[in-house]
Amino acid sequence: MNMILKPQHLLLKKPNLTPFFSSKTPIPLPYGTETNDPSYKDVPKPVRDKSERKPYVTPMKMLIKRAKEEKEARKLQPCRMLENPPDNGLLVPQLVPVAYQVYEAREVLLSGISKLVKVIPVQKCRFCHELHIGHVGHEIRTCTGPGSGMRSSTHVWRKGRVHDVVFSPKSYHLYDRVGKPRVVHDESRRVPRIPAIVELCIQAGVDLEKHPTKRRTKPVYSIEGRIVDFEQAKENDENERNLHDENLDPLMGSDLGTKFDEAINFILDKETDQLEESHEGVTDLREISIGTMESWFKMISGAKKIMEKYGVLTCGYCPEVQVGPKGHKVRMCKATKHQHRDGLHAWQEATIDDLVAPNYVWHVRDTNGLPLDNKLKRYYGKAPAVVELCVQAGAPVPDQYRSMMRLDVVPPDRDEVDLVA
Repeated sequence: MNMILKPQHLLLKKPNLTPFFSSKTPIPLPYGTETNDPSYKDVPKPVRDKSERKPYVTPMKMLIKRAKEEKEARKLQPCRMLENPPDNGLLVPQLVPVAYQVYEAREVLLSGISKLVKVIPVQKCRFCHELHIGHVGHEIRTCTGPGSGMRSSTHVWRKGRVHDVVFSPKSYHLYDRVGKPRVVHDESRRVPRIPAIVELCIQAGVDLEKHPTKRRTKPVYSIEGRIVDFEQAKENDENERNLHDENLDPLMGSDLGTKFDEAINFILDKETDQLEESHEGVTDLREISIGTMESWFKMISGAKKIMEKYGVLTCGYCPEVQVGPKGHKVRMCKATKHQHRDGLHAWQEATIDDLVAPNYVWHVRDTNGLPLDNKLKRYYGKAPAVVELCVQAGAPVPDQYRSMMRLDVVPPDRDEVDLVA
């Protein structure tokens, strides 16, 4: 059988489908945008769609693997004493001073912001959560509130408050975070709600008279996944005796002496704060802004350390937060797909941004200049509202927010927008 051989140049070859910018060819990036640069932070992305779920902190495969390992451990040992705190109801000793530092830093932060707001005004949109630091609100059209289509997405500004600068969602206070970690729907009116950062400090070791909590001295047991406290009856009797003893002598007991010393220190801190408020005219505005920014970073860093041990949950569709090992069962979710959940929240692991919202605002370079233009918004940077407020008051710009604030970008003038590529 005769075979017809074709010339080599006429044979069909597989076309090269490798794109020009392949993953093998490195693309030079401008300075400061390298992925290995730890100090680089880009401007945060726009707010996600309300129908989308928040990304998981821990991948779902890891969560399934942990659940299977815990199930196998319960089968091998149905009744066991929990050893690791805080799962066993005991405190983590290393995190108790950190909790007090976070609580004190929050108090200093709120007092400092209340002083700075009197000098540097804060603008808040009436229809959305947009915030602006400055005498005049910006002209960037990013409003998503009711009636924004009729206003071409322009904001309507009003005077802001201290809690607009630092937004901390509230959480149900748990008296016993291990014995009764969940709040049911019928208890929603009786259980108090406090800021989530304060609840985290209380569970980590801070004692407050207004919000009492149960402190154990011995670990609890787990029987087929259920927490059982065999010494609860004895502790109830001891608590009743301690209440009578406290009325007679407040310094009785081993732990009461330390609590009394901590209360004295807290009172002294309040007195120093009052002295500082009385000498407001003497203190410099720049020093107040520097102290406020330091307390902000101290609170954030301390809360991250506590969240590594103490669980904090958030809803995947709304900003609800619950501090504790489990989420509550109050039917109050109004986000997307809440009908399928009967109003319950879709709980998942929370991040520090869920616990203390940074509330990013546009950075203003010249406070006495023209308001920010909508056509030049890609040249403007952003920063957390606390950082922007302190920077405008005279505090130095933090290194971790220099790239986000785009200090190295020179925005063109309003009449030069069409000339810039």
